[in-house]
Amino acid sequence: MKTSALIFYGLLGLPLAMAALPVYVQIPNYYTAQLGLPLATTGLVLFFARMFDTVQDPFIGQLVDKFGSSNRRWIIFSAALLCLTFAGLWLPPAFARDSSTLLLIWLGVMLSLAYTAHSMLNIAYLAWGSSLENPSATKDSQQDTAYHQLLGASAWREAFGMIGVILASIIPSWIILQDKSAATTQLSQYAIGFTVLVMIAICALLIGAARPLRRSVHAVIALGSLLKNAQFVALLRIYFLNSLSVAIPASLILFFINDRIQAPEKTALFLSSYFTAGACGLPLWVKLAKRIGAQLSWQLGMLIAVLSFVGASLLGAGDDYVFLLVCIASGLALGADLALPPVLLTVVVNDKQNMGAYFGLWSLIGKFTLALAGLSLSLLALLSYQPNQVNQTNGLLALTFTYAVLPCAFKLIALFLLRHFSKSISS
Repeated sequence: MKTSALIFYGLLGLPLAMAALPVYVQIPNYYTAQLGLPLATTGLVLFFARMFDTVQDPFIGQLVDKFGSSNRRWIIFSAALLCLTFAGLWLPPAFARDSSTLLLIWLGVMLSLAYTAHSMLNIAYLAWGSSLENPSATKDSQQDTAYHQLLGASAWREAFGMIGVILASIIPSWIILQDKSAATTQLSQYAIGFTVLVMIAICALLIGAARPLRRSVHAVIALGSLLKNAQFVALLRIYFLNSLSVAIPASLILFFINDRIQAPEKTALFLSSYFTAGACGLPLWVKLAKRIGAQLSWQLGMLIAVLSFVGASLLGAGDDYVFLLVCIASGLALGADLALPPVLLTVVVNDKQNMGAYFGLWSLIGKFTLALAGLSLSLLALLSYQPNQVNQTNGLLALTFTYAVLPCAFKLIALFLLRHFSKSISS
């Protein structure tokens, strides 16, 4: 398959990533520290909005299988809705800003719609990439070619995704530091730029990307039947714990930077270093997976993440350059978390006719961990932590425990389970 076809496919990963992890990282801090919402109630809104997103994903996956992952109307509608809600999150109207209650309602509605649009587009996108056509492959080389093709599609998708994450971590962080009038104008320009990127990526996908295989008409698979695949269930368990270990610090990193490291002016540097390390590590993880397998490569990534969490738990005010190293190391581990699990999923699932349903349940698990991570804000409030207060000993200890120690425990359990994952993965 031509590299250009994979590039056109992977390009959509850029705006999708801009609307995913950076929103989870920045929106809680933006609405609490900048717009003045209470920490505990914001955490509850995040939890319920993310739970709504979690429940809907398997059903969206079923619809993707029914209508086809390359359905133009589906893709264009979900892309348009994503652009509108992305702007709504960053630019709440004046009537909502004047009331905490209205602002909480606005946040909940915009998050729910943004999650729906993102899921509609992302699940179709993942299902598209799981069954790319390759007319040049012979029957004898079909299985080996398909595996390496999956790695290639995943690599381009996540590489563009990392670029999107870097842009979305630097630009809003810089904008928020400006005065309110200038910030509003620049956030408007940011939302317009995001819309342009989405339009370009959708055109590239629909016109120049490698096409997914045509699937025969089939009955919609029952969700319960997906769980009969023992290897899929085992992989889901690992994915849940690992995703939780990523989602919690993602929700709290800005609070950790502001109050524990006490270097808010270096937020863009920390975030960009983290995501740049992930982007640079992607080709290395893919290359390593081709040599030793995705399973062993992911184990190595988890080990690096554990060491990063341990390092972060020992840091305090003034340790900004050491924290930069922690961000780079954990970003490298993130590259493995992004690129390798979808490959393992595709390998353990033989039912290619229902990949949308499998990816829907897969996405449900990822979104559920993000919902649980939203409760970490409420947990911190219960533990007497308050944002932007650096002289709170117990609060800062609670922040360190929740940000670094708790995710480390989840990551270690996931690593243990992955080591005992019995499915043989061929590279």
